[in-house]
Amino acid sequence: MKILITGISGTLARGVAYRLVRRGYQVVGIDRRPWPDVPEGVEMHQADIRKRPAEDVFRISRPDALIHMATVTHFTTSTEERYRINLGGTRKLFEYCHEYGVKQAVFVGRHTVYGATPDSPLYHTEDEPPLAGAAFKELADLVAADLYAGSALWRWPELNTAVLRLCYFLGPSRGGTLAGFLSKSRVPMVLGFDPLYQLMHEWDAEEAITLAVEKKLRGVFNVAGPAPVPLSVVCSATGKRAVPIPEPLYSSVLGRFGFPYLPDDAVAHVKYPIVIDNKAFIEATGFVPRYSAKQTMEGFRWN
Repeated sequence: MKILITGISGTLARGVAYRLVRRGYQVVGIDRRPWPDVPEGVEMHQADIRKRPAEDVFRISRPDALIHMATVTHFTTSTEERYRINLGGTRKLFEYCHEYGVKQAVFVGRHTVYGATPDSPLYHTEDEPPLAGAAFKELADLVAADLYAGSALWRWPELNTAVLRLCYFLGPSRGGTLAGFLSKSRVPMVLGFDPLYQLMHEWDAEEAITLAVEKKLRGVFNVAGPAPVPLSVVCSATGKRAVPIPEPLYSSVLGRFGFPYLPDDAVAHVKYPIVIDNKAFIEATGFVPRYSAKQTMEGFRWN
């Protein structure tokens, strides 16, 4: 079985590629970024997923499955560019899948697409629509990409499509959204709020994505690990100092005084929880995380 991974130079994607190679799969990768020490068993193509060279990879390699991980979340990229990559790139890839006979597609998204609001349910299920874009404009492109990937279920029914809404991950690579928030010695909390945070070890996240391919999942699935923990616990367990800041002053300290940068709209994500129900994924794959929240956070602290 030949599996194409987009965004293969990313932290999580590299781990998935290693797992697939060890399990005997052929792996083809596409990324604009280089992977200088690409391992044996991975055929690497440095290309933009929106451009003709990426389509040539589909045409020549004829992969059986796609794992799409070439979306961006970092806020140093302009809104227009994120839309071009996240929505435009996702649309192109699914069109290539249809045109070149790919049998399976896995879109790796984020649980934050549900949005952080004061009236949201404690546990989000897959039946709920992703509403993050309404209040957090920097997530609108990811919401659009998630919805477009989901539309492939009826747009191209012959393509076995799975949309994974993955919770935060932490690990030795120190990559990812939550790792970025914990990148400084002090973590800004909103005074009076201590939301639950759902996280998993990056190695468990890699295994979950691999299982989605092996089990040939179809549909939308929340993917999570251990039970959620309060943000204050995340800070203490990872060796960070939680600093409560009055909400009117919160935005003014971000990116200054030793605090990490966050867009203004992200304040809600430091006030309200986004917790997902992952029963459907467990039932479909038998997934069991190997690492507890304590192990994950303490491992991040000492790596």
